[in-house]
Amino acid sequence: MTDGTTPAESTDEETVEVRDNPERHRFDILVGGRQAGFSMYTAAADSSEDQRIFYHTVIDDDFGGRGLAGVLTRAALTTTVEQGHRIVPVCPYVVRWLHGHDDVAESVDRVRPVHLEAVRAANAEADGGER
Repeated sequence: MTDGTTPAESTDEETVEVRDNPERHRFDILVGGRQAGFSMYTAAADSSEDQRIFYHTVIDDDFGGRGLAGVLTRAALTTTVEQGHRIVPVCPYVVRWLHGHDDVAESVDRVRPVHLEAVRAANAEADGGER
C-alpha cells in the first residue's frame, strides 16, 4: 500500500499492523494497537539516489517468538519500494531476511561508505536527542 500502512494481519487473535512513521524515520509494528517494535531507516545526505538505508530492527521482548520481525521487514521493504525508494540493507536482520526472500531483490543496493556514514550520523542524532 502506498500510504505506508500494511493491511492488518492476525496473529494469536490480535491484529498486527505495520505503519511508516516518517517523522521518526522508521516503520512501526503494532499488535493489538500496542507498539511491538520498529525498523529504523535513514538516507545519505550527499546521495542523489532515492535510497532508504535500513539500519536497526527491534521487536520488544514481550512480543518475541511470533515472527513479527519478518512481518515488519517484509512490509517495510515492500512499502519502501512501492514509494519509489531503493533499499540499502545495513541492519543484520534485514540482510539475513533478504538472503531468504527475493521479493524486492531488484530494488536492493550494495552498502557503500556513504551509507555507513549516514547511519553514524543518524545514531549520533538519536543519541544527542536522548540527553
